[in-house]
Amino acid sequence: MNITVADSLSLDSVDYDPIQHLNLLFSHPSTVSSVASVSTTIQKHKDELSKSITSLETAQAYGPDSSLERMQSAQAELASLFQRIESVRSRALQTERDITTMTADIKRLDGTKRNLTLSMTALKRLQMLTTAYEQLRGLARTRQYRECAGLLQAVLQLMRHFNSYRSIEQIAVLSRNVSELQRELLEQVCEDFEIAFAKGEVGARRAVLVEACLVMDALGDHAKTRLVTWYVNTELREYRQVFRGNDEAGSLDNIGRRYAWFKRTLKTHEEEHAVIFPPHWRVNETLAMSFCDGTREDFRGILEKSMRRPDGAKLDVNLLLSCLQETMDFEQGLERRFASEPRASIDTLSSADDRVQNFNGSISAAFEPYLSLWVESQDKALASMIPKYKQQPLIPADEEFSPQAVIPSAIELFHFYKVTLSQCAKLSTGERLLDLTKTLAKYLDEYAQQVLLGFLQRGGPQGPPIEDIILVLNTADFWHTNTDQLEEFIKKRIDPDMTSRVDLSDQSDAFMGAAGASVMALVAKVELECESAWREMRNTNWSRMESVSDHSSYVSELLKHVNGKAEEILPLVVKQQYARTFCDNLVDHLANAYITNVVQCKPVCETGAEQMLLDKYVLTKSLENLMSFHAASSSTQPPASFVKHVNTSMTRMDPLLKTLQVRPSPPEGLVQAYLIHIGDRSDTNFRKILELKGVRRADQSHLLELFAIHREGPAAGGGKLVQSSPLLTSLLNSASGGLGSTTAAGSSGLAAGLATSGLQTRFDAASLGERLLTAARDSAERAGVGAATGEGVTMNENLRNIGNFFRRDIGGLGARFGRRDITPTNNSRPVE
Repeated sequence: MNITVADSLSLDSVDYDPIQHLNLLFSHPSTVSSVASVSTTIQKHKDELSKSITSLETAQAYGPDSSLERMQSAQAELASLFQRIESVRSRALQTERDITTMTADIKRLDGTKRNLTLSMTALKRLQMLTTAYEQLRGLARTRQYRECAGLLQAVLQLMRHFNSYRSIEQIAVLSRNVSELQRELLEQVCEDFEIAFAKGEVGARRAVLVEACLVMDALGDHAKTRLVTWYVNTELREYRQVFRGNDEAGSLDNIGRRYAWFKRTLKTHEEEHAVIFPPHWRVNETLAMSFCDGTREDFRGILEKSMRRPDGAKLDVNLLLSCLQETMDFEQGLERRFASEPRASIDTLSSADDRVQNFNGSISAAFEPYLSLWVESQDKALASMIPKYKQQPLIPADEEFSPQAVIPSAIELFHFYKVTLSQCAKLSTGERLLDLTKTLAKYLDEYAQQVLLGFLQRGGPQGPPIEDIILVLNTADFWHTNTDQLEEFIKKRIDPDMTSRVDLSDQSDAFMGAAGASVMALVAKVELECESAWREMRNTNWSRMESVSDHSSYVSELLKHVNGKAEEILPLVVKQQYARTFCDNLVDHLANAYITNVVQCKPVCETGAEQMLLDKYVLTKSLENLMSFHAASSSTQPPASFVKHVNTSMTRMDPLLKTLQVRPSPPEGLVQAYLIHIGDRSDTNFRKILELKGVRRADQSHLLELFAIHREGPAAGGGKLVQSSPLLTSLLNSASGGLGSTTAAGSSGLAAGLATSGLQTRFDAASLGERLLTAARDSAERAGVGAATGEGVTMNENLRNIGNFFRRDIGGLGARFGRRDITPTNNSRPVE
């Protein structure tokens, strides 16, 4: 196959497509034989192209305008440029050398001029120094101190300019002479002061001494310190001789003589000597501080000696406190005196307003290690107060009861605490204040335990009067609030590193427990009134009841007693949260008492159970209005949270009553009703239901067999049944005599413990404390508050558990039980 010219030209095309070209050349199988000729043609074309490229490269490389020529030309131009740069640099260096040569003489002239100026200045200063030195020597011999002071400052200032010239012998000699003159002036001024004070010529030589102080000021701080120290020692020499060398004069009994002596000395200083010394020396402060330092060391020695007396007698605490108080008054007097002194002008260096001296504690620090004796005396005083408070009447004979009142002993004790803490905070803010805090905490516990709880145990079988319980409640709330404030008061005054060790939360909880005990005592008062109604309920024949009426007669009597006592008690309760807690616990008491009495009403027929359910509904609706008897509850509608609580407490008995409503025949119906309403797997509990319904023992075995079969079946939910219902378990305990534990899930342990205790025995106020503590233990264990158990349980711990329980129990009210910002009692004041 021949290749046409058009085909060969197509190889040079920009859009050449080799695939298209090959398809054109070999469009038929018969054209395959021409592959060799096509290959040969392509090879020839390639060779031609290679030759063309080679010729073009040769022309480009060796032509008249080739790249090689341009590169060689550029290199030549660069070499020429470097030569010109080197030439410029050489000329610049030569110019610099020429300029340096031209200005060398000028620089030498400037150096000579500068050196000549320095030399002339040094010579002038040396002349001035020499002249001033000679004049200063003459003035010093004639004791012209005012002129000496000004000239001495000039000499010392000039001498500083020659510190770098001390290697020159003449300068070194002059420097030694100036130093010697300074020493002579110092000794001379000190000698003048000693002579003037020794001969009593201070008044006559006052002008000279005033000018001498100017010289000492010019000599520097060391000279001033020496003179002031000598003066202070001279003034205090008599004090040290009299009070250190005489046991009688130096004893604590004569502490007032020490301070009187110094006041006379300070007065003498201000009238006769203060004008001698410059004000910025503050000699009076130095004198006072030196007196305080020496007196403090004297007291330390006296107190140590008093504690090591051979007869073993302890230091008189009253004397110690008297001395300490007098010392603190003296320190505060000094602090006020020197803090109010006018300062120098702000334009002077001596006008710094920060005083170095601080007189508070400068002497009284010696007493602090012995304040433990004072803390012990406060312990003894409090120990004697608690028995007295236990015997005091709750209301003075000349006063009337007030719902806002607290027990007078609480006010007295609080005042004692406030005064004692304020006094101790002035004496010590360290270990002693912490020791006092622990002592006060101990007697707060004893007040809650022995006084408040003791009042609740009075009154015999009827218990204490309602007014007494209200006073205990107010007092417990008063102390609960002020215990927290006492803690804050102490934390503000104690040393910062001891703040974390101040904790009165246990005491606050103990008073909260006492408040809870008071609320439970009020509930117990209602319990006494309800006994006749419960007796009527138990005496009703529930096994032969044929029809259901509106409500039973015992319900009317029960509501009459409950509403009557609530109307009597609630207006006396000032704070609404306590009134709410009383109502909550009263409802819990009635619910638990109702359930327990149902057990004692056996046998109960189906109609009787239906009547009980209706009676329960009537009770529930009436109890919802309990809060309306409280004066602070202005709303006509009861709080929604209280209504919810009433319904929750009262509906706990519904499963029992609904189960009792089901007839035992057919037996499967009763078994299914038990599994639905009670929902446990206990044979014992099921047998208890049968006994309540009055099922004969001969018929119980068949029902128990059916119960065993159905509780495992799918209709009963299988594994969803609990092992034993809490409600029926508590009923079994109640039936066997454990009335104090008749509590269903979700009820108040304290309420249940007191509510059910009146069913078989009358209320005994003497046992109220123990029953409260037992109930607190049980409820704390159930709530996981960590109450102590066993023989080691203390009354204080249980009071705290009661307090913790009430804090938790009232959490749904939106306010902390006993919170200080809600209707405080009239006698509750913050600690100042």
